[in-house]
Amino acid sequence: MTQHTNPNYGALITRISLGGILLSHGLLKVLVFTIPGTVGYFASLGLPAIAAYLTIFAEIAGGTAILLGLYTRLASLLSIPLLLGALWAHAGNGWVFSSEGGGWEFPLLLVVLAAAVALQGNGPFALRKLPVIDGFIPQSLRA
Repeated sequence: MTQHTNPNYGALITRISLGGILLSHGLLKVLVFTIPGTVGYFASLGLPAIAAYLTIFAEIAGGTAILLGLYTRLASLLSIPLLLGALWAHAGNGWVFSSEGGGWEFPLLLVVLAAAVALQGNGPFALRKLPVIDGFIPQSLRA
């Protein structure tokens, strides 16, 4: 009897896409816009400075975790409020992201990607879990 396995490469592509985008946006805020510049931008939106720091941390840590396949369901679910915040920040700029100030189409796509990764899980080539903290993560979110 031959057993045929079908790894979910679609989940892998979705996971790598979301993780790469989150990580690159977090690094963009640190390396290009700078942390003080990011804090200033958040302040111009009426948000406290802590929101900028938490966003940078969430994008870098969450993007790295998703990219590597570490607790992808949890990291994806935790990124959804962050991405909804980005959607809110760009909502008044029109549909297309190339609009002045960036439109809301790209943040909406990221929300959908995060939901897809949360539903699909890791896909192949994922580190899966770290035994040290595995006991603190609910079983349903470990994939």
